[in-house]
Formats: sequence, structure tokens, C-alpha cells
Amino acid sequence: MKPSTTPTVAILLCTYNGQRYLRDQLDSVAAQTYPHWVMWASDDGSQDDTLSILAEYRAKWSQERLSVVHGPRSGFVANFLSLACRVDIQADYYAYSDQDDVWYTDKLQRAVAWLRTVSDDVPALYCSRTQLVNADNNEVGFSPLYSSPPCFANALTQNIGSGNTMVFNHAARLLLLEAGGDVDVVAHDWWTYMVVSGCAGKVFYDTEPSLCYRQHDANVVGVDLSWLAVVAQFRKLWRGHFRQGNGQNIQALRRLQARLTPESWRTLETFDAARHRWLIPRLLGLFQSGVHRQRFSGQLSLLAAAILKKI
Repeated sequence: MKPSTTPTVAILLCTYNGQRYLRDQLDSVAAQTYPHWVMWASDDGSQDDTLSILAEYRAKWSQERLSVVHGPRSGFVANFLSLACRVDIQADYYAYSDQDDVWYTDKLQRAVAWLRTVSDDVPALYCSRTQLVNADNNEVGFSPLYSSPPCFANALTQNIGSGNTMVFNHAARLLLLEAGGDVDVVAHDWWTYMVVSGCAGKVFYDTEPSLCYRQHDANVVGVDLSWLAVVAQFRKLWRGHFRQGNGQNIQALRRLQARLTPESWRTLETFDAARHRWLIPRLLGLFQSGVHRQRFSGQLSLLAAAILKKI
């Protein structure tokens, strides 16, 4: 699918009991400086006024601007992938959207400007840093800043781009379609980063924030940089969550073996083999695979996981 002179962005919004902040998000989408967008909202069984709010905006924007469908009711990952793999959604670019953020007015404009520099037959993914805000939309900080280039060897153990910032082209979307909406992965955004970077695609991490990422008690996924969060992450690692998640992602990537570059396939196989060996071969295999995390603290946690056989 070749982008038109005025490429259309399909915004993939997933909702679930989102009445508290949904209007703020929808208003920020309506305020975009890039006007060529349509929105598809997949509701996962909301029991509050979420559907009424969507109906209100559908009447305000027109039915062509906003389509509402029912999600699979199997969690946020399945809901997002069900939209990304819905064949009746056709656009030049696709943007994941959470229900409780506030987009900067130039969010889509900046993403489209970069995506248009990439050939339409090359999978491409834009993502960015985020401005963290509290429940009342007051600034509380920023998401971590990553400086190393995005790549598959990084994507295997870390996601650098929040899904709410991600915009990707049709070539990337075709890879998600090929893998299938039923793929068992940890997160839709991490999966997208792995797929695009592993299949000869291009990934751009914008160090300038593109939205206000709201942190509140009802977050399914959030950004917590406190020491308590570090302790919680270590507990998950010790209990095997990181190892289990790596296993899920690796198994899912095997669906795309024919699309992965030879280098990506070697990295995947070397890393997977290392996970099942005893200590010295395990550490050697991790080094040989080239798999790494951004920032020194991330590398230390990856090394600790390898030593404890939790990768």
C-alpha cells in the first residue's frame, strides 16, 4: 500500500471503563495539527459511561471519523492486537492510543513527517519519550531517556517505546497481520518494536516527548521510577516473570522466521539457546547474542537475570 499525498492515520484506541479521562484524550486527538486521521475504538466490555462518551464524540465528529467495535475481552494486549489485525481498517499509518493520556497537538504531525522519509515497502516505527503527569494532569517528570540506537538485540529484552507514542506504517502493519492477532506476547507495543526491528525495519526513537502520559491508580501499565518500583521489578524477575515473558516473545517470533533477517534469526537462536544452559555457557551465549538493554542499570539487571537463570 503506497502512502497518498495526504496520508491517512488510523488511530487504534482501546477502552475499558475509561470514562474519567476519555474526553481529555479525545479532545487532544481532535486538536491535532495533522488533520488526516480516523479513529477506531475497540471497547473491551466497559461497565461505565465509556460507550456513551464514544457515541457522543461519534455524533460530534461524524460516523466516518470514529468507528466503535467490541473487543475480544481477553485483556489489553489482545484488544490492541485485534485492532491492529482487523483487515477492514486500511490506512497509510497506524497509531496506538490509550484512553487516558493527552496528546501534544503536533504528535501525529511529527510522526508522519519522519515516516514519510522511509520507503513505503520498508517497515517503519516511530515512538517517543513521554511527559509523565499525575491524575490531575500535573507534570511529575519524564519517562527514561534512551540514547543507544533502537535494534532487535535491544528489543528482545526491553521495550523503549510506550505504545501510546507509537505510529507505524502499512509495511509494519502487514508483519503484525502475518503473525496474527492471536499471538501470545507480553505487550502489544513491545511486540511491535521486536517485529519491526527484527524484520529489516527502521525504528526512530524521538527524544522529545509527544504526549502527557497519565499515571494513576487505574493504570494497567504505567511508568514508576521509584525505588519501590525497582524492588517490585526484582521480585517479578525472581519469580520468573521476565523469563516467562521472554519465552512467550521468542515463541511468537518464530511465526515470523521467514521475515526475520538472518542476523536477527541468529541473535534470537543464540539468545534462546543461552537461556537453557548452565551458568558459564549461559553468560557466554548472552554475550555472543549481542542482546542488551539500554542504560547501565538495565545492563546490570540483565546480567543479574542471566546469573540467576531468570532470562
